[in-house]
Amino acid sequence: MELMSTPLLPEGFKVPASRNEPPSKRLRRLLAAKPYVFAPGVYDPMGAQLLMYHGFDAVYFSGYSFAIGHLGTTDMDLYSSVEIADGARRTVSGLRKFQLTMATGDPEKKVAPIHLEIPPVVVDMDAGYGNMFNVQRTTELYVNAGIAAAHLEDQVTPKRCGHIAGKALISADEFIGKLRMMRATADDLGHEDFVIIARTDGVSATEAPESKRGLGLAIDRGLRYLDSGVPDLLWCEFPTAEREPTETFCSEIRKRFPKARFAFNYSSSFKWFNEKDPITWDELGLLGVGFIFITLAMQHAAGFGMSTLLNDLKVNKEEGYMELQRREWAAGADVPTRSHHLYTGVPYHHQVGSQYGAQRLSMDHDERLEVSKVV
Repeated sequence: MELMSTPLLPEGFKVPASRNEPPSKRLRRLLAAKPYVFAPGVYDPMGAQLLMYHGFDAVYFSGYSFAIGHLGTTDMDLYSSVEIADGARRTVSGLRKFQLTMATGDPEKKVAPIHLEIPPVVVDMDAGYGNMFNVQRTTELYVNAGIAAAHLEDQVTPKRCGHIAGKALISADEFIGKLRMMRATADDLGHEDFVIIARTDGVSATEAPESKRGLGLAIDRGLRYLDSGVPDLLWCEFPTAEREPTETFCSEIRKRFPKARFAFNYSSSFKWFNEKDPITWDELGLLGVGFIFITLAMQHAAGFGMSTLLNDLKVNKEEGYMELQRREWAAGADVPTRSHHLYTGVPYHHQVGSQYGAQRLSMDHDERLEVSKVV
């Protein structure tokens, strides 16, 4: 890993040189080099930082997860383009800051620096939050936020989660116009590498201009979208976890486009553990799937973890919280959030505060408490 200096770190500390690599270029490099790129779904900067800490290729900023985490509601376009763009912007900013704080470590407590690559962020754009000019505005917001890629779907506005009944599609021509607008906007901003993912909900849509329905409609639409020359990846949303529709869709598309690459939602809506023969990520890679993601991965993990703690607190009172701490601080546990001061960069702020002459932010104000007593 090549390291470099930055004026945002004290002298002697370094970050990976890839910090200066445009996120879309990094994502394209990963897509070209790996059988597939995997990204768990997040909804906030903290979740994205945890993905970064644990070395995942990319971050998927999920619309459904954002609806839950931002508004406490469901995935039916109940938030605006500006809201999700700002959430994604804060996430990209949080990743860049986290790289700095981890590269500092904590010299006072002899915690060594950790050099982390910044994963590219892929963001849900739903149906574009309106017409093609809403798509133009949203794409501009995303590109300027430092997003590497976005996916757009062919539903009417307001859209519905791909696993909620009652989906309706706009015409294929209108959708292709939206895709072309995404490409034109990114190119106009000088980001020709911005990755565009076209999604079709044709398999389970109940309303569409075409007479054809089901997998046949999804294949026809997928071919038309690729004919436009715009999408870098094609995503078909499936209503079940069955492997056969996925295999059929990919093989039929590749008859005309042998080098087509796909995105695949290893959806949190399915009970994969109940599948007799669940399709594997390696098998998806062989089908041409370049990007795999789990939409609500971190939301389900957070819900499970928080519910576990809350039940323990309710039953065991203070012992419930101490049990959480025992697990956080157990020998061999790799839980970066167990010290919230280190995770959020208190040592970094002290060091940089000293460097820039802000005495009230410097190490002079460290309480120097006994390590065994505090986090």
